[in-house]
Amino acid sequence: MSNTVPPQLPEIPPEQSLIEYPSRFPIKVMGAQVEGYVEAVVAVAKQFDPEFDPATVETRPSKAGNYLGLTITVTATSREQLDELYRTLSTHPMVKVVL
Repeated sequence: MSNTVPPQLPEIPPEQSLIEYPSRFPIKVMGAQVEGYVEAVVAVAKQFDPEFDPATVETRPSKAGNYLGLTITVTATSREQLDELYRTLSTHPMVKVVL
């Protein structure tokens, strides 16, 4: 899967947003199970949520052990913050998929 930049999402007025800010927001990240992968994802999370606690990262190795799924839960403060976080994770060379 390629690391392409996601298209720009249309603007949604705050009153139409399904997310209330600030709120806890889980993000699933998949990448190769290599040294430094978890730390790299944690570093990105901390860029966007300085209070992010690395101890809250949930990990799930793939059946063959080649990939590692992570769930990071950040404090979302705005749609712009989430869009930029998704963009940063999606373009990171160690990350394959962001959901």
